[in-house]
Amino acid sequence: MPTTLTERPAPTAAPRPDTAPRRRTRVLALPEARWAAAATLLFLIALPLQLTGAPAWAWGPLYALAYATGGWEPAWAGLQALREKTLDVDLLMIVAALGAAAVGQVMDGALLIVIFATSGALEALATARTADSVRGLLDLAPATATRLLDDGTEESVPTEELAVGDTVLIRPGERIGADGRVLDGASEVDQATITGEPLPVAKQPGDEVFAGTLNGTGALRVKVDRDASDSVIARIVAMVEEASETKAPTQLFIEKVEQRYSIGMVIATLAVFAVPLALGAAFTGSLLRAMTFMIVASPCAVVLATMPPLLSAIANAGRHGVLVKSAVVMERLGQVDAVALDKTGTLTEGTPRVTDIRPLAGSGLDDDELLALAAAAEHPSEHPLARAVVDAARTRGLALAAVEDFDSVPGVGVTAAVDGRIVAVGAPERLLNGRSGAASAAVAELEERGRTAVLVEADGVPVGVLGIADRLRPDAATTVSALTGLTGRVPTLLTGDNARAAAAVAAEVGIAEVRAGLLPQGKVAAVREQETAGRKVLVIGDGVNDAPALAAAHTGIAMGRAGSDLALETADAVIVRDELATVPAVVALSRRARGFVVQNLVIASVFISVLVVWDLVATLPLPLGVLGHEGSTVIVGLNGLRLLREAAWTKARG
Repeated sequence: MPTTLTERPAPTAAPRPDTAPRRRTRVLALPEARWAAAATLLFLIALPLQLTGAPAWAWGPLYALAYATGGWEPAWAGLQALREKTLDVDLLMIVAALGAAAVGQVMDGALLIVIFATSGALEALATARTADSVRGLLDLAPATATRLLDDGTEESVPTEELAVGDTVLIRPGERIGADGRVLDGASEVDQATITGEPLPVAKQPGDEVFAGTLNGTGALRVKVDRDASDSVIARIVAMVEEASETKAPTQLFIEKVEQRYSIGMVIATLAVFAVPLALGAAFTGSLLRAMTFMIVASPCAVVLATMPPLLSAIANAGRHGVLVKSAVVMERLGQVDAVALDKTGTLTEGTPRVTDIRPLAGSGLDDDELLALAAAAEHPSEHPLARAVVDAARTRGLALAAVEDFDSVPGVGVTAAVDGRIVAVGAPERLLNGRSGAASAAVAELEERGRTAVLVEADGVPVGVLGIADRLRPDAATTVSALTGLTGRVPTLLTGDNARAAAAVAAEVGIAEVRAGLLPQGKVAAVREQETAGRKVLVIGDGVNDAPALAAAHTGIAMGRAGSDLALETADAVIVRDELATVPAVVALSRRARGFVVQNLVIASVFISVLVVWDLVATLPLPLGVLGHEGSTVIVGLNGLRLLREAAWTKARG
């Protein structure tokens, strides 16, 4: 009887070979990180000296150095922003820190400086790592290529020197050095870096090949069609950089409000100081009242009302395998109202597996015998389809017979002598050569369902057909359903794979809109089309070919285990364990965090209003003002920490 393999659990998918050599900027190579580290070290030395009662001359200079090392960069940036008539929040934090020091709260001001310096260093590191991955992508293309001259001789030249019209030789196992078309030869090429297709693509004369893709077992002669600067790989780099630069500057909701609030607070603080002074009040009293006003009305309290829920949500998501890279990203996740999904490695596992076994009538073979025969012939081969067949036989515990006279023909398949029979396993259209019958019917049925059909012949007679596919992730359908419920729209499938395979996967998970055969620029165009229609698109992908779309989207999420370096660095969040079901959960958690932010803003606003009115109408003692300010911070902080509880994640998943 024919068998459909659906029950056996799949082992963890290995990463596809679509990653460039890793380039990593060292943390301390960044000046922001060095200044932040120095400020933190000085603060950690000064704090215990102060707390243990050491004289002020022992810890005072250390705090002063912490202020200088950690604060000069944001202060300078803030002053430059002032020249552009923009009140930078970082500058206000520096002013608040200096104000705290002026009224004796030296340690509080130094702590504020350290926090902001560390935040700036982390942002600089994230930016540098993204740039590393973009530059490293160019390493996918080989440094040199073998150019064929008119007299038939070969010369090794740097790939950047290849010109349109040159002919290059691509040997088995080499990476292709330039975009072009095959003139001669046959092979299979792994194009996962460009199209995301899970299986190598057969190449014959006239077919297009791309720089950075990996040649299989055959040799190819390729005519160069594009300069290195115009290759698909180079265009991916350009698209990622362009999307990252032109993406609208992101701000937390509160930062948008805070610009106006901060300007008003500065004006009010000056008025609180100047008006009483002009009416004859004492200088010291006026200054103290103004400093108290600035502290109780400080935007720090509002920022802290915003951050704890978002940071708690980030920590909770991280505990469950979702790395959200910043509070801005956590807030943006809750705003998405449309989703675009990649297929290979995202909805599917990214590794081909045998899904169907079809012995033909009259072959005398059952399922296990057919699989064992095919696996024995495929065992010496390194082709991904061959590995899938051998893995399926091993999963069933089948013994493989010894083979002789093994031969592999790129684009056709393999032949070998197995137990005295000549067994051929390969592409049906090549082996059948136009013949019709039960074998061609079985092939058509499997291909109609989106499978890759593999024909098995013994002594020239078809004996069975195997179906191979990239298996769907177990939680793919439920994830699509959950995302539909959250956004009100069914997600879109964007893939570089062929239309038939894409339609089969889409039908299984409940997706109606499918765009197949897309190169990276096609995915970007599809995302921008939705963004132009006013939607905030969440893109979920894993490969190099997904990186431009991840960068162009409102928010991008990458699959962590099989994801390319570029996708992981470009994405705003990473699904560390490749559990798709965590995507709708983190979106729901983001929306809950936004609700907590609103609650905290109400609490903070009430405290600030009461303290400000008290300071203006009566006399608010500075210690009491600080206590009220810090008390409100503690309350909103504890409220935000509720999102750390396991129940918060459980509710988000529900």
